[in-house]
Amino acid sequence: MKPRSGTPYRRAPLIAGAVALVLSATLAACGSERAGDGGQPSTSRSAVAGADKLPACPSTPSKPPATGALPDVTLPCLGSGPDIRLADLRGPLVINVWAQWCGPCRDEAPYLAALAKSGKVQMLGIDYDDPRPELAVKFATDEGLTYPHLVDRDKAIQRALKVGGPPLTAFVDTDGAVAFVHRGVLTSQQQLDQLVKELTS
Repeated sequence: MKPRSGTPYRRAPLIAGAVALVLSATLAACGSERAGDGGQPSTSRSAVAGADKLPACPSTPSKPPATGALPDVTLPCLGSGPDIRLADLRGPLVINVWAQWCGPCRDEAPYLAALAKSGKVQMLGIDYDDPRPELAVKFATDEGLTYPHLVDRDKAIQRALKVGGPPLTAFVDTDGAVAFVHRGVLTSQQQLDQLVKELTS
């Protein structure tokens, strides 16, 4: 195509070069901003600072899904250890859905930490819709959440557990069925302990 009258050809490479430079700078900025959002960075999850201090996720034998069980979803471990298929889990088990950006999650964390320390029941955390694994690891360690945690960055459990957002706490019985889902913040140790007593035996 001929250029418009008066438009010299030599400007085209300069303009193209300038556009390429702007695009490359923009893409580089997006990449650094979203390194922890969406796809994983080149380093493994266990390479996140402090992840080695979290309890390792246990190996769970494969089992047929139970009636009313957790969703048939496999999630990676926030710390070390294998991925876990939720439908394989059996109780008594308390699963807490949280995120490091969630203020109410921080409010209820002491109750969960105390329950874990008591050893009354198995516990599992799910870091939900959270783009900052390094901050999630810091949250779990700072709050003393001394039990394994999984990562659900893509909200895979949202539909099955009707997750409007964290926090959410699910209680799983010995048959693997979800006995009850508490949506919202836990407001006291007494409330949590009572739910455990009623729903996981």
